[in-house]
Amino acid sequence: MGLYDRDYTRADYESKSHYAPQMRMAFPRITPVVKWLLIINVAVYFVQILGAGTLLMRWFAAYPSLLAVLQIWRLVTYQFLHGPPIHILFNMIVLYFLGSTLERHWGSRKFLVFYLACGMVGGLVYPLLRGLKIISPHLIPLIGASGAILGVLAACAILFPHIVVLFVFFPLPIRVVALILTLFAVFRIITGENAGGEAAHLGGMAVGAIYVFSQSWRDKLKLKLRAGQWEKKMAARRNLQLELDRILQKVHDSGVHSLTSKEKKILKQATKVEQTRNKL
Repeated sequence: MGLYDRDYTRADYESKSHYAPQMRMAFPRITPVVKWLLIINVAVYFVQILGAGTLLMRWFAAYPSLLAVLQIWRLVTYQFLHGPPIHILFNMIVLYFLGSTLERHWGSRKFLVFYLACGMVGGLVYPLLRGLKIISPHLIPLIGASGAILGVLAACAILFPHIVVLFVFFPLPIRVVALILTLFAVFRIITGENAGGEAAHLGGMAVGAIYVFSQSWRDKLKLKLRAGQWEKKMAARRNLQLELDRILQKVHDSGVHSLTSKEKKILKQATKVEQTRNKL
């Protein structure tokens, strides 16, 4: 899979023409998280093929069993194990092109959390469907970054629908590719061919789509929560000021010795707040 970049979405290239959009093969500047994800995935793959594959599968793959689900680290580590060369090649190509685009858009920290979360949900979908007897009861381990990768694909398809990708040697809009891969995964689940892996893929894609589609709602909720916190803070400050005025009036009328221990504590608290505000 390759990525084409149009003039109006350039990130690493500046168009010299202002008259017509240009299409060209874009090799984006690699971003920090994507670079380390690529390094780790490739390094682990070489460790696998050099003879440690069985050991890594035993301790780090995701299995559809209760014990494996309780071993939380597997939901992350299985994403860095791969099968045949085409498996890791496809995932790393998509990670390089689309992952870099998404990391630049969101920032490194947000992208990393999103990437791992998509893969983790994929790892949970597999044992869930097996427990519900929707897929084959065979205890086949789940490996690969495909759940996370397809989550990235889904997010990019929603955020950047103008992107064109090279899919099986044909340039197609990214949304068409996402739809094709979704239908392919559903078909393989129905036929029972790698049903667990395809379920994980769809889980990752679903997380990616839901996260992007819910962005507006989540932003509104954050603003509402912050507004509520601000109102509570202001109300507490007003109450403190009223209580402080009452205490100061009492000191004026009857002296400091007339204050209760609670009133002295409030006076001390108000003094600290005022000192902090003056330092700022």
